[in-house]
Amino acid sequence: MIAVFVNMGTVFAGSLLGILFKNRISASLQAALMKALALCTVVIGVSSAIETQELLCVIICLVLGTALGELLRIDDGVEHAGDFIKTRVFRGKVTESRFTEGFVSACILFCIGSMTVVGSLEAGINKDYSIIFAKSTMDFVSSMAFGAAMGLGVTCSVLFILLFQGGLTLLAGVLAPVLSTAAVTEMSAVGGTILIGMAFNMLELGKERIKVANMLPAIFLPIAYFPIADWLGGLFG
Repeated sequence: MIAVFVNMGTVFAGSLLGILFKNRISASLQAALMKALALCTVVIGVSSAIETQELLCVIICLVLGTALGELLRIDDGVEHAGDFIKTRVFRGKVTESRFTEGFVSACILFCIGSMTVVGSLEAGINKDYSIIFAKSTMDFVSSMAFGAAMGLGVTCSVLFILLFQGGLTLLAGVLAPVLSTAAVTEMSAVGGTILIGMAFNMLELGKERIKVANMLPAIFLPIAYFPIADWLGGLFG
């Protein structure tokens, strides 16, 4: 778990540094930085999505995962968690209008991707922290920019990192046997697609916000896709 705490520490420190210098940045520059961050998120998402070797897997997993997320109302739950932290933990002292948006966006950005999955498995099974340490360095830089643009909600995303990344690390021994290279590749591709949706929200494209948190179950569905596809292939092949 040491790698998880290091990652939490870098996001915490980076976001606070961003908030510290926020008042020295004009509103117009903050808006420009927000658009730049959104475009960077698109690049990260596309670079992961195009790695897919099984487009049908991405489509099926996104459809089924989103349907499951809608039923479970995950997006509402994450938003309520952000609102709870803002109103109860900080007792209404935080007046940032983008607190919950920052919390949701940072939770997704810092916990989606192959580095999170592979790094957590390596940390949990082999005690190899190199991937998570590299991810932590990248997250430090990203969290500074997001902290300056969205405020304290980004800082509070460390709780989700503890829950999500920490959970993967603790369950590494159970997940490792079913996580093939193909499954990890498609998990990353699904995650990249979700990041593109998040970037659309950041750019405020469309009349309604895409509930990207509802898509999170899709990330894990490639684990089941390949065994089922092989079984069906043998059955009808």
